[in-house]
Amino acid sequence: MNNGNTSTAPVRTGPIGGVQPVSLRVFGHIISYIFHPLFIPVYVTAFLLYVEPYAFAGLDPRQKTFKLISIFFNTTFLPGFAVLLMYRLKLIKSMYLKSQRERIIPYAVAMVFYFWVWYVSKNQSENPQIFRVFLLGTFLAVCATWMLNINSKISMHSTAMGGLLCFALLLTFHTQDPSALYLSGAMLVAGLVCTARFLVSDHSRSEIYLGLVSGIITQLIAYWI
Repeated sequence: MNNGNTSTAPVRTGPIGGVQPVSLRVFGHIISYIFHPLFIPVYVTAFLLYVEPYAFAGLDPRQKTFKLISIFFNTTFLPGFAVLLMYRLKLIKSMYLKSQRERIIPYAVAMVFYFWVWYVSKNQSENPQIFRVFLLGTFLAVCATWMLNINSKISMHSTAMGGLLCFALLLTFHTQDPSALYLSGAMLVAGLVCTARFLVSDHSRSEIYLGLVSGIITQLIAYWI
């Protein structure tokens, strides 16, 4: 029996090494859920619709709401629902996609949805170029992650953060009212998310860094295309 110490609970060690306090792990999980990769396209769309004044200047409030719902449905709900169905059908063992093998089919399904979103958006004249580039970069990031997953369980979170960082950088240089505020905000979010993954994920340092670089490069490729 342990009569003297009742304050400790089982904890895990993250890629940064050492035993992580429960409070840090709670922080890591909260940040990881808030900035889950499936939510990033919705956040970026909402930012361009309601914060960036020049991106969708010609749309009325109803049109903006419809566009945000459309992006949520195609890039968040449908891929998430597909993973849930795979779990219920026992095609995957966990909703968290903990192994490389479990990620193969969900990535392939996500590629279909993200390609469709980009393909439709590029033919809609009201969409600004920066938005089309971001959606293409997101699709390319999913493709790259699917291929890199063959040899490494690349971090989906850090890939999304790399894409977010590059999007903010491109926006900084191409907006009519350039400011480093957006880029600074993206750097803060990326730092928080990558730190969270260091704390609570079973990814190695190289897998997290690889995801970050992959997200940046795929956005740059989309921009050059």
